[in-house]
Amino acid sequence: MDKLLRDAATRAQTYLAGLEGRAVAPSAAALAAVSELAGPFPDQGDEAAKILAKLDRVGSPATMASAGPRYFGFVTGGSLPVALAANWLAGAWDQNAFSTASSPLGAALEMTCLGWLREIFGFPDDAGGAFVTGATMANFTALAAARHAVLAQVGWDVEQDGLFGAPPITVLVGDEGHAALLKAVRMLGLGEGRVHRLAVDGQGAIRAGALPPIAGPTILCLQAGNVNSGAFDPAADLIPTAREAGAWVHVDGAFGIWAKAAPARAALAAGYELADSLAVDGHKWLNVPYDSGLTLVRDPGSLHAAMSISAAYLPDAATREPYDYTPECSRRMRAVEIWAALASLGRVGLADLVETCCRHATMLAEGLSAAGYEVLNDVRLNQVMVCFGDDSLTERVIAGIQADGTAWCGGTRWHGRAAMRISFSSHATKDADVVKTLDAILRVARSNSGG
Repeated sequence: MDKLLRDAATRAQTYLAGLEGRAVAPSAAALAAVSELAGPFPDQGDEAAKILAKLDRVGSPATMASAGPRYFGFVTGGSLPVALAANWLAGAWDQNAFSTASSPLGAALEMTCLGWLREIFGFPDDAGGAFVTGATMANFTALAAARHAVLAQVGWDVEQDGLFGAPPITVLVGDEGHAALLKAVRMLGLGEGRVHRLAVDGQGAIRAGALPPIAGPTILCLQAGNVNSGAFDPAADLIPTAREAGAWVHVDGAFGIWAKAAPARAALAAGYELADSLAVDGHKWLNVPYDSGLTLVRDPGSLHAAMSISAAYLPDAATREPYDYTPECSRRMRAVEIWAALASLGRVGLADLVETCCRHATMLAEGLSAAGYEVLNDVRLNQVMVCFGDDSLTERVIAGIQADGTAWCGGTRWHGRAAMRISFSSHATKDADVVKTLDAILRVARSNSGG
């Protein structure tokens, strides 16, 4: 065991040290070699050291270098060294964070992290919380609490009676709402086709006057950080009105809500602390390893009602039991990486992480604009969208930069146009990486346009 784990650590360190010198995307040859890991299930197993060596030899070159400094796709954060190290240690602990009985440490770390996260996002001290896989399950968990609460208001017990014959729930979502939120709506049986889409402005934020009259069970879903533009729905205008009318207000804050941690950006997220629930990722801007998401719910009773379980072998809960607040029972101890990251960064370091990513986005956007290319969004957070001419040319530039290997930037559709989408969310990115990425984008763009 000792020799194998030391070998794994050495291989991991070698992999991380080599990220700077390799292309961000894997080569065609590296991807083709993955077939070596396939084949029939063997009758006899192989030695552990040989298995690890093969996995490293074949697998490491076939990865996307998203842990490196120039991966700008899908709002993917790198892993802070302390968070990665904590992840390794937790893997050795092999804790089931199901309950205080199965992992007293896991339960204690969740309580500590919940206190810190409530403070960061401005939620009350007694707000409920759950540690889940990511924003999709965080949205699911929060909306399950919302479903309970709005139906309980009209006398319907959804946990016991289900949705058959239940009063209909109106779900209000901005027209630029994220697909992960809508997936959660589908999984909860609320029906994506029944969602009422609200008018948005040119940056994809809900218009302040777009709320319809609210009556009956209603859930309003806001977005803190549009996945393309980084825009925020006007929470200070929408939340008080919706809550006064009896609606539950949920926030999909997967990455953008971390703006609250940076004094220079916090005004973007003003008013979101008044929401009833919040979904946020840890593996995006907090830079902890996958998978890591969080739900906060103002009324812990609604979260408990939606998620709690009972069984003969479970004791009467004298304290917060994780299994009463999450969709999963058996699960890994996600709080350990969040605790390590927050303890390492502190308030000042977390603010600097967020602010640096935003500054890098501005650097790149200004460089693209100065070169004559059209930046499509107001770059106030960490997202940049740019087009290089018509759709065909923009798509060629996106494909070209991905093949070039210096950096990896994805594509999107924005108001009917093709655009390159660049997301800054990694601690590993330095000013020099922004300069190198800008140079590569301009080189590829000019090559494809004949310049």
